[in-house]
Amino acid sequence: MEKVEEVQFFVLNDKEEAAYFYNDLVALAGDTHVRFLPASYRRAGNFEEKDSDSILTRTEVLNALADHQVSRVVTYTEALIERVVTAEALVDLSMPVARGDTITISSLETTLSDYEFEHSDFVYTPGQFSIRGGIVDIYSFAEERPVRVEFFGDKVESIRYFNVETQLSEQNVERIVILPNLNNVTDRALYSGLAGFAGHQAVWWIKNTLLIHDNINNLTQNDPDDIWITAQNLFDDLEGSRVIEWGSESFFRGEIMHAETEMQPTVNKQFDLLAEHLTAKLEEGYDLRVCSSNDMQLQRLRDIFSDKKLHLNFSPVSGTVHLGFSDAQLKICIYTEHQIFDRYHKYSLRTTQLRKERESITISELQNLHPGDYVVHIDHGIGRFGGLVRLVNNGREQEVIRLVYQNNAELYVSLHSMHKVSKYRGKEGVPPETNRLGGDAWTRLKQRAKSRVKEIAGELIDLYARRRRETAFAFSKDTYLQEEMEASFMYEETPDQMKAIEAVKGDMEEPRVMDRLVCGDVGFGKTEVAIRAAFKAVADSKQVAVLVPTTILAYQHYHTFSKRLEGMPCRVEYISRMRKSETVKQIISKLKTGEVDIVIGTHRLTGRDIHFKDLGLLVIDEEQKFGVGTKEKLKHLKINVDTITMTATPIPRTLQFSLMGARDMSIIRTPPSNRYPIVTELHRFDESVIKEAILYEISRGGQIFFIHNRVETIREMQHLLHCLVPGVKSCVGHGQMQGDELERVMHDFIRGDYDVLIA
Repeated sequence: MEKVEEVQFFVLNDKEEAAYFYNDLVALAGDTHVRFLPASYRRAGNFEEKDSDSILTRTEVLNALADHQVSRVVTYTEALIERVVTAEALVDLSMPVARGDTITISSLETTLSDYEFEHSDFVYTPGQFSIRGGIVDIYSFAEERPVRVEFFGDKVESIRYFNVETQLSEQNVERIVILPNLNNVTDRALYSGLAGFAGHQAVWWIKNTLLIHDNINNLTQNDPDDIWITAQNLFDDLEGSRVIEWGSESFFRGEIMHAETEMQPTVNKQFDLLAEHLTAKLEEGYDLRVCSSNDMQLQRLRDIFSDKKLHLNFSPVSGTVHLGFSDAQLKICIYTEHQIFDRYHKYSLRTTQLRKERESITISELQNLHPGDYVVHIDHGIGRFGGLVRLVNNGREQEVIRLVYQNNAELYVSLHSMHKVSKYRGKEGVPPETNRLGGDAWTRLKQRAKSRVKEIAGELIDLYARRRRETAFAFSKDTYLQEEMEASFMYEETPDQMKAIEAVKGDMEEPRVMDRLVCGDVGFGKTEVAIRAAFKAVADSKQVAVLVPTTILAYQHYHTFSKRLEGMPCRVEYISRMRKSETVKQIISKLKTGEVDIVIGTHRLTGRDIHFKDLGLLVIDEEQKFGVGTKEKLKHLKINVDTITMTATPIPRTLQFSLMGARDMSIIRTPPSNRYPIVTELHRFDESVIKEAILYEISRGGQIFFIHNRVETIREMQHLLHCLVPGVKSCVGHGQMQGDELERVMHDFIRGDYDVLIA
């Protein structure tokens, strides 16, 4: 790769601002030589809570800078002032390995041990290595992915990146660099600031320099371990370098330049107002361009303009920036579709992508298994995990999984066949009986299970056959109102979510009864599928019933539907026992006359007094939580009504019907992009940790579940929290409370009346 001579650093005030700037820079210049430098710590001032992904990324960036492979680095205050090793120390600590090098495996093992790398059976996180015969797997802190180094004698024959999840090789490389965790270097003489590391040839772009200077002074007051450099040291290091400031707060007071730009106006999905503004810009001679990462959104915008008889010419731009703008000197408007449609735009960082790549269920489960744990082999049945052993096969040593069956019979499973082995999950506290290796008991058990499934399917298949023969209402194609409503979705749809939406709408447009199961994890976007289907039904003057198992869920869905359909010709109501009987009677009356378009409720919706004027769609959320009686009523209600069943955990019968084709099924496997990973930490009971966690969550506008282990002392815990964090609003909920009181507490918490729910 061509070496970079000049490096430009962009320093912004905080991580979020820097991350959006980084995304904009990548969109404009590509990501070949652009990197993001994060801080090592999750929260400023908390020097115990390190982020392994960020440590890895920092080391990669420093190594790339030393190797002249980076031209632009985006960072922020906390990351800028964190000490780094000097350029000379980085060279001394680096161990390059290239194809054709002569290295003994024993010397490589010694070096890795000196670097404090962990010797492991599998390599799945930075700082680990494993040795299997002539193959050494290493996860260096300088590489995005782990590498597999294969030796022929003492000569490096090949170097390949490999996938953590599958443990299979993916890409050949000529050279890698092995670096330890630089945060573990204890000699302070080997540290400097980032400006000192970069040298005077670097160019620094700093936003609001005076504000950053003051923030550094505030941060470094609480730095017991001398982790950060002071503002004075930083600006001393910057002397002699070229510094360009922008924003309202300057420090160096150099030459001033002015730019005639203005931000993209906020139109709140008022497309007539947008058209008026764009027309004025076009008349002034501006070149109009609309950025989007989703071609479908641009087509929606064209369709809305076309339906409104508005003729506006704009040039589409693939990719997007965070905020649109216009430049009076260049006579150009760069606008973004996510601002036009009021959609949420989230930045994307390499650190989150790295974490996704390293989430390996198979490997992590294997690491957590202990000898004696029960496992299931798909071909041989239930056995006990006997650990990992090394066997010699055709003259080569390889690692295998040892499984123990009845009479201590042993089965050795290659790592390439790990997909056939899973952890046993059965009734808690009841150990299973292990199978006999080579017997037919496991085969007969599987056959009996298949036969039973077929019997259960036969009991209800007639119902679905009748429904297939029923003629249902064929809904119209999408109107511009549907396009406008869908375009207002704040988030980027995932590929699976879009497939589910298209499948549901396609079924609704067919003249047969729809019966579709939408299966996906919590937070994967099932509700949005239901909202779009519901509005499609309402657009054809049909009513929609949304059936949920609890009053709390009914309340949540009511607010979600109401917010998404705000401003649309659609009336949403909900029925639950939390509402006054007089209000419920009015809603029931309006359902009968057709004044209510969408009604959300619990099993109360199946009552005899509920009559719809023209029900066109039934949505059932969490079907597995409804009793047999409610399901019997539903059978008659939905005989010729399109039905969507949504669940994260389908009951076996429901899933079996979908798999055998009696019901259609859509699976939403992909989580929303840039979803934050769940961080789990184990601490001793520590009041300072509790206080810090609560205050941090409240500072970002969040809420806290505090789980206590005794109902008898739960009020004492509430009193303790009030002493630790005065002014924080808390409520208590537990299973011994009256149902109405517990629901009221949950409602108030969901509504945001309380910060902490102690349960």
